[in-house]
Amino acid sequence: MTQEQFIRELRLIAGLAVKVHEPLARYTSIKVGGPADYFLEVEKAQALLQTLSLLRDHKVPFSLLGNGSNVLVSDLGVRGAVIRLGKEFRQIEWQEMEQGVWVAVGAAYPVAQLVRQAARRGYGGLEFAEGIPGSVGGALVMNAGAYGSEMEKIVERVEAVTNIGEPVGFNREEMIFSYRDSHLPSGIIVTRVTLRLLKAKVEDVGLKVQELVQRRKKSQPSGHPNSGSMFRNPPGDFAGRLIEAAGLKGRRMGRAAISDRHANFIVNLGGAKAEEVRGLMEIAQAEVKKKFGVKLQPEVRFLGEWPTRET
Repeated sequence: MTQEQFIRELRLIAGLAVKVHEPLARYTSIKVGGPADYFLEVEKAQALLQTLSLLRDHKVPFSLLGNGSNVLVSDLGVRGAVIRLGKEFRQIEWQEMEQGVWVAVGAAYPVAQLVRQAARRGYGGLEFAEGIPGSVGGALVMNAGAYGSEMEKIVERVEAVTNIGEPVGFNREEMIFSYRDSHLPSGIIVTRVTLRLLKAKVEDVGLKVQELVQRRKKSQPSGHPNSGSMFRNPPGDFAGRLIEAAGLKGRRMGRAAISDRHANFIVNLGGAKAEEVRGLMEIAQAEVKKKFGVKLQPEVRFLGEWPTRET
């Protein structure tokens, strides 16, 4: 089958928007990244199943892209298909129970918007996520957290499909979480997450959210695109503290820079390349290893076709 025939088949799927050689920089929070061979925006659950079936039949590999935070896309782009969930995966349902509040939310729903929605209703437990820029599905997969809490503390159930389109579900007791990882089976596409929140006073939840907003504004960079935290915190320490202690705050490579405000952030000063961001990450890893004997592990996910480093 030719590429043109494959694209025609994709475009026959209702609820699927197809873009060819689509630059991914516009879909990432740090605004870097080359083109995807096929960029597929899936608006309906049935369209997702049909798309996965077609990709499997034609042996086209695929990757997932949520809201584009905590990911670094190569300048060379991504071979195969990049899938982004849309409309039906942004639905939300609230249900008050005696023991609390359950919210069933689509994987593509933005975390920050969910925090605001919960606060307006006086539902607590999600305030910690105020500064998390990604989607609910992405936050679940990486067990995102901040300010002493994380997703595992509020998850009740996860619904997903396998990479061949089979529906699967996991209750909380079936899941194993660790720092920045939910340990879901490989190839799983999260479609819906059920969270358990607490009934509280609207003003109390609102005040807590505002308090965390102010803390974030004081400690994290603003004004330039970034991917969020670049490295995981090593046990008993903080990646940002180690990078700062290594004297790397403000270090630049091309149009990318280690943030002057928080050293675990790399910012795009305008026109940065993914290779420049990766280069700064490698410098941070090397300097921290040399000075403190600590090997920093990336928190961002590397996506796409990356040049091989010369040794």
